[in-house]
Amino acid sequence: MQLLGVFSLDTGRLNPETYQFFDTVGKHYGIHIEYMFPDAVEVQALVRSKGLFSFYEDGHQECCRIRKVMPLKRALKGLRAWITGQRKDQSPGTRADVPVVQLDPSFEGIDGGIGSLVKWNPVANVEGREVWNFLRVANVPVNALHSRGYISIGCEPCTRPVLPGQHEREGRWWWEDSKAKECGLHKGNIKQEDVSVSSLFSGNGNGAMHMNGNATVSDIFSSQNLIALSRTGIENLARMKNRSGPWIVVLYAPWCRFCQAMEGSYDTLAEKLAGSGVKVGKFRADGDQKTFAKKELQLGSFPTILLFPKHSSRPIKYPSEKRDVDSLMAFVNALR
Repeated sequence: MQLLGVFSLDTGRLNPETYQFFDTVGKHYGIHIEYMFPDAVEVQALVRSKGLFSFYEDGHQECCRIRKVMPLKRALKGLRAWITGQRKDQSPGTRADVPVVQLDPSFEGIDGGIGSLVKWNPVANVEGREVWNFLRVANVPVNALHSRGYISIGCEPCTRPVLPGQHEREGRWWWEDSKAKECGLHKGNIKQEDVSVSSLFSGNGNGAMHMNGNATVSDIFSSQNLIALSRTGIENLARMKNRSGPWIVVLYAPWCRFCQAMEGSYDTLAEKLAGSGVKVGKFRADGDQKTFAKKELQLGSFPTILLFPKHSSRPIKYPSEKRDVDSLMAFVNALR
């Protein structure tokens, strides 16, 4: 009987050696590995609109969000805890303060809401050389790429060998700033104060905003059933006294980790409410819009969720910190 569930992410762009490694591990330990795959429609839309290698031009975050972060969210949603292999010495720019155990700052567990998922990092204080000593002594299977100079291994287009003396993380997204070398699986490691907020306001027109000079933070909440509201759009919505139906709108900032954490729940809400008469929207309320949002839209902190009833001009602010799908749906159903 397998006491612990083991899963991995298959992005569709891994090295052949990595797939062989998956098979070797499963056979060596006699375990079943559950593979999480990205949404085919989202991958297709990204490749059709930007090509296969857009991350070299506008950063890796958008591709990683589709291929890695969203599948991970689905996997974690059914759990109360998960175990990672993060170490403090893996990435001084983002992992130097990784604790052994924490409440996951970015993802939700089975009970919903921030704080519902425990994250264990048992080798956080172990150095890389100690890990390798153990692997050799215990005859643990390793990826064949390690013997070819690859130390930190991700997707094939975004991973390369490092030279002697280079840090292991320098082989990942080598064209980006070292302070942002997280794909999103451990995005809580990137401190909010490290983000140059002023640069986030200068979007490049394709949904990516610059961070730390050259890495990017992609826009969030991407369901096709969700409506992105402009300043004029939300002003018109707020002025209406008789709408064709109620609206639920999130006021957000794409760099906010609490907004990022509820992305999966909110996208799922939009899908569940499709065709119900309730419109689901988003309004980016940071930057030049923040003063307006605070004065006119009850913005306190990110995210702020508002329900605009069908026959009232005054929006109702969602009062809870629980942002799972069931809680949001209960709020909508109570007021619609």
